[in-house]
Amino acid sequence: MFEYIADKITYSIFFLEKGSQIAEVVHFFVYDSLKILVLLLIMTHLMSLLRFYIPLKKIRKFLVSHKLYGLDYLVASLFGALTPFCSCSSIPLFMGFVGAGVPLGVTFAFLITSPLINEIALALFLGLFGIKITLIYLGSGILIGVLGGWIISKLKLEKYIDQKVFETKTSNEVSKKIKSNFKQIIKIINQEALKIMKSIVVYVLLGIGIGALIHGYVPSGYFEAYISKGNLFAVPLAVILAVPLYSNASGVIPIVEALIAKGIPIGTALAFMMATVGLSLPEALILKRIMKLKLLLIFFAIVALAIIILGYLFNIII
Repeated sequence: MFEYIADKITYSIFFLEKGSQIAEVVHFFVYDSLKILVLLLIMTHLMSLLRFYIPLKKIRKFLVSHKLYGLDYLVASLFGALTPFCSCSSIPLFMGFVGAGVPLGVTFAFLITSPLINEIALALFLGLFGIKITLIYLGSGILIGVLGGWIISKLKLEKYIDQKVFETKTSNEVSKKIKSNFKQIIKIINQEALKIMKSIVVYVLLGIGIGALIHGYVPSGYFEAYISKGNLFAVPLAVILAVPLYSNASGVIPIVEALIAKGIPIGTALAFMMATVGLSLPEALILKRIMKLKLLLIFFAIVALAIIILGYLFNIII
């Protein structure tokens, strides 16, 4: 259906010549926009329903009061995967966890995973790359969160957090439980899902637009000359180039799709995407207000190193 609509708009409404560069751009943009937005609409409603029933206060209490023998990092990472936040909007929850007494390493497991993995990114990956790549992406994002949080906990870096953060009281919960009938619950879930959609739709369309331009105008093999399997430094270079950019996963995935189509190995492309969403300059500026530079640099170094290693591994096995 999406292919049919894209064909109609490109060739019957705009009367573009099939095979031309501008036609390729328009067709790519229309087709991916329709497919991705429909997937986002479905997934945001499903996950809003799930989040409505997640007892955030109980989760914090559980993480503080129970010995989980390392599973607490996995729990925090999985919770990060359920939250639809970018790197910057994850920070208030991060502060809330610290203020509630959740161990620092566990809170970093959440902070690392939250921007990397969410239902929106999974929906996009599933639609664009299939189940295999989606599962690899999901597993690697959670693994980075778990290992990153564990390493930070072993380094005993609590002294580098602003003491005011430990005094933070999280009176505002992400999801408030209310006694409502089914219609009221559906209304609330719909409002939340649409709010999420409105907050990211511009970034999604912008990302698709950039991807469409790359798809239509960048010659095949162009990126292979600079970032290819044969270039030993391709993965760290992709990570370094991604840091100045700032986007959520929804906005950068269409760009990654176009880059892969132009010859960039999938591991390098995934490293670029993860660095874009998980290591942004705006995030660094916000975190600098609540932690000392040493902790910030350690956090960025751990995440960047993990992304680079995974990028190399994906290039080998895929």
